[in-house]
Amino acid sequence: MEIRWLEDFIALARTRHFSRAADDQHVTQPTFSRRIKLLEEEMGVTLINRQTLPLSLTPAGEEFLTLCEQVTDRVRLTRERLREINAGQQRRIMVAAPQSLLAHFLPEWLSSTGWQHQVQPYLRATGWVAHDYFQALARAECDLAICYWPVGRCDLDIDTSACHYRVIGHERLIPVTGVTPLGEPCTALPGTRQQPSPWLAYPKRGLLGSAIKAHLARLPQSTHLIAQSENLYAAGIKELLLLGYGMSWLPERNVAAELAEGTLVRAGDSRWDVPMELRLYRYQKHHAELERLWNELPALRV
Repeated sequence: MEIRWLEDFIALARTRHFSRAADDQHVTQPTFSRRIKLLEEEMGVTLINRQTLPLSLTPAGEEFLTLCEQVTDRVRLTRERLREINAGQQRRIMVAAPQSLLAHFLPEWLSSTGWQHQVQPYLRATGWVAHDYFQALARAECDLAICYWPVGRCDLDIDTSACHYRVIGHERLIPVTGVTPLGEPCTALPGTRQQPSPWLAYPKRGLLGSAIKAHLARLPQSTHLIAQSENLYAAGIKELLLLGYGMSWLPERNVAAELAEGTLVRAGDSRWDVPMELRLYRYQKHHAELERLWNELPALRV
C-alpha cells in the first residue's frame, strides 16, 4: 500500500466524484479508479458505495477515512521535521503536555530552565490521553512529554520502556467542590451508602482515574461515590464544579485561585489528596540539541 493511495481516498471522500478527485490528484480518471480499486483489494472490503449519486462511503469506508487522515497527517509532520533536520536548521524542541500543565506549570518551568526560546509547546497534545504521549515520542512527533504520574503503586496499561524520564516537579490531586448560595460545600467526602457523594469522574482506565482509584483503595476508610459523568480534562470538570455539580479531584495548581476566592472549597482533608509526580519523558533515540538540554537537567531546581 502506498501513501498516495490514502491521499487518493481522502480526495475521493472530499469530492464524492471520481473525475474531480482524479483532477485534484493530477492523474487520469482510469489511473485514479484503478488505484482506489487496488486500495479496496488491499483492505479486503468495499470502501465506496458506487450506486449512489454523489458517491458515498460504506461504513468501513467512513472508518478507513479516519485512519487515512491520521496517517497522512503523521507523514506530513514527519516530512516537515526531516526537512528541517536536513537543512541544518536549529530545531525548536516540541514538548507535549496536558492542557492543565500547559496553563499552570509549563510557562514557569520553561522560564526557570532558560529553555523558553528553544522549547515550544505542542498544542496538538492538549487533546491526548496518556498513552498518546508515548506513541508520539516513538514516532518523533514531539521531542519531550510532561505527564502526571502516580507516586504510589498504580496499575497503568502504558508502555514506557522505550523512554527515559526525569522528575521535574510534584503535584497533588485534591478533592474540591462548589459552594451553595449559603456558602456551604455542595458535597463532601466520604459520602454514605444512603447518600453517596456525586462525583465528576475521570475515565476509569485513564491515568488520573487510575491514580485516584489506587489511592482510595489504600485508605482504611470506605468511600461512597456515585459518578455523574466522565471527563478527560480537568478544565471541563472544574467548570462543572463551579456550577455546583458534585465534587472531584483536580490538580492543586489548577484550583489555587478558586480556593483563594472561595468559589471552590475542599471536599475532604489532606488524607484524600493523591500525590503525583510531574515527569519529563523523552524517547531513547533523540537528536543532539535535545541531548544537550537533557544533560542540563540534573542541575535544575524545581
